[in-house]
Amino acid sequence: MARPKVLATRPLFPAAQKILNANCDVDYWTQPERISKEELFRRAADKDALVCLLTERVDAELLQAAPKLRIAANVAVGFDNINLADCTKRGVAATNTPGVLDETTADFAWTLLMAVARRLGEGEQLARSGNWKGWDLDQLVGADVWGKTLGLVGFGRIGRAVARRATGFEMKVIYYDALRAPLDVEHEFHVEYRDLNSLLAEADFISVHVPLLPETRALFNVARLSQMKPTAFLINTSRGPVVDEAALVDALEKKKIAGAALDVFEKEPQIPAGLKRPNVVLAPHIASASLETRTKMACMAAENVVALFKGQRPPNLLNPDVWKAS
Repeated sequence: MARPKVLATRPLFPAAQKILNANCDVDYWTQPERISKEELFRRAADKDALVCLLTERVDAELLQAAPKLRIAANVAVGFDNINLADCTKRGVAATNTPGVLDETTADFAWTLLMAVARRLGEGEQLARSGNWKGWDLDQLVGADVWGKTLGLVGFGRIGRAVARRATGFEMKVIYYDALRAPLDVEHEFHVEYRDLNSLLAEADFISVHVPLLPETRALFNVARLSQMKPTAFLINTSRGPVVDEAALVDALEKKKIAGAALDVFEKEPQIPAGLKRPNVVLAPHIASASLETRTKMACMAAENVVALFKGQRPPNLLNPDVWKAS
């Protein structure tokens, strides 16, 4: 029986390659630049599987160009780059990589929170500039984190991991989620539920952990940013379009909030000039970027592919109707 043909839009990592290479014939895109849409369509034309990133759109147009495709394995927990309806219509399984990046992303949310609170970006730049004149009483004074109120918008796996870390800072932790957690979970993580308006008005730090859905797109708009304290900070490690960047720039310029720390952006890799300001910490979408975690993500995507061609349900199937139909 012929081995499945796979297109991987990045070289992945050795451990993931080992899984794929043992079971499939794999075409790895190895160029430093991202694969173009035209090249993606050309290489995918005869492939049975696609291992892709958030940067590749999987929709009806791609599926028409790749008629043999049976699975699109996303190396990410988010899957807003995949049109599940299109995949299901064509009988293509879609998978993601949940769970393995929760703790790493929570670590980085705290990295951003601490950096923006204590003006680390400004301080690091000053220290490197050669213009630092030495210690001074009011030099780069920031905000304390200890004992403050942390607001979590989204209380799934990553939100809960962020909450767990707040215990060490003796923070009051409040959260909003479309589905309130059971009381025993609230007690376990020492959190209190708030409606979104109350959370925005109360929190000193707001950390965002929601998926990109129609109802979360531009969740942080002019009205909601105006509800935050002028001393509060916004931290986003979820998806860029959850925050209306024009509204955020306006809020920062008018000092409606104290600052922001962002790992994701509306139109990556574009970052508006208005966000490149001293009280904003900017990161290039690296919240899950530890070697251990990114390797696990790549391996999980590879395992999803291999499972399907062994006649097994992929462990992280996003459109189960495809499996029912088979």
